[in-house]
Formats: sequence, C-alpha cells, structure tokens
Amino acid sequence: MIRLVNLSKTFTMNGVSKTVVDNVTATLPARTSIGLLGRNGAGKSTLLKIIAGTQAPSSGRVHVGGTISWPVGFAGSFHLDMTGAQNTRFVARIYGVDSDELVAFTEEFAELGGHFRLPLRTYSSGMMSRLAFGVSMGIAFDTYLVDEITAVGDAAFRTKSNALFRERMRNAGAIVVNHAMPVIRELCTKVMVLEDGQLLFFDDVEEGIAHHNRNMRVA
Repeated sequence: MIRLVNLSKTFTMNGVSKTVVDNVTATLPARTSIGLLGRNGAGKSTLLKIIAGTQAPSSGRVHVGGTISWPVGFAGSFHLDMTGAQNTRFVARIYGVDSDELVAFTEEFAELGGHFRLPLRTYSSGMMSRLAFGVSMGIAFDTYLVDEITAVGDAAFRTKSNALFRERMRNAGAIVVNHAMPVIRELCTKVMVLEDGQLLFFDDVEEGIAHHNRNMRVA
C-alpha cells in the first residue's frame, strides 16, 4: 500500500511557478495495477519519481509499504562508462539480490546481444530502456513504477514485456504511465487521472479513461 499525504510539487523557472501536484491525499491499494493518466506536462513522471523517492516533494509525505522499484525505463542512475552487465551487477548489489542471477535474467530478456557487454554510452535510447526494464523486472519488488516502457521495441518484444509484467502482477502491484489506452486496458485494473494538480481515482478502468479523454478534449 502507498499513501500520499498532503503531497504537493511546484516547479519555478524564470519567476513562473507551476504546481503539478496540489495537496493530494490518497491511498493506493497493494497488489493492484493502476494506470496513471494525464495530458503531457501534467506531472505523471514527476509523481512517479516522488513515490520512488528519487525526487523530493515541495511538501507532504509518501508512506510506502513494502519494496518499490525506481521508475522502470528510467536509466538516470546508470553509469554510462560501465557496460550493461556491470550496471546490472551494481544494481544487484544495491538491492541485495544475486548478481549472477540478475545478469543472466537481464541479458536473456533485454536481447541486447554483444552490446550487453559494451559501455552504455554506445546504447540507443531504446536499448537503454530495454536494459532498464530487464533489470527492474528481474528484481521481486512489491510495487513496480512503469513509465511508458511497454512502448519500447518491436511487436514481439512488447508482447514479451507485457507477458512478463502480467506474471509479476500475480504477486505485486504497479503504477503504469502510458499514453496508449489499449495498454492501460490490458495491464491495469484501476485508473488514476492527474489533472491541474488533482488526482482522481477510478475503480472502473473505462470510467477513468473516459474522464481522461474528456480532459484531453478541453483546450
């Protein structure tokens, strides 16, 4: 379970402030895959980073029950001069999991071939995302934060990624950001909509998608 308590986040640039999360209080149930919808710039990725603990809120608190992943697909903590394999071992040591097992899993899943043992600065953005997804899914978290990663790769890789995600959801929960509604329908059982700093929760996926679509039609 994740609890957001009076959570706010405001960015200020050149004297202009924008609040993307405005005094939000919510309880997100455990072992539930929740789609997080909102227009571009609404603050969805920011909210994921705050929940993950990689970005500080302006005010308020996040209470997390169990283990939680970094935003899957976010490779900002990887070292570009290290290889994919070395980065995977580094993550394994941080989270206290078997490094050989995580390396074997990630190498097979990410399908990077020889690039897995080359420095990350030689990777394309898609290859980096494959690596990040493989490393994340290779660790048994209680909650996974997933930001657009299922869009990476060809149809076969997306099918494999979705199947692995559903397997993990048997014993875990997730917050999924994705602009493709078919992906939300396939992977999620509930929906949240972030709009003008407010977070609305919907038990019915179709109701949440309909609300998001109405927001998108408003200029």
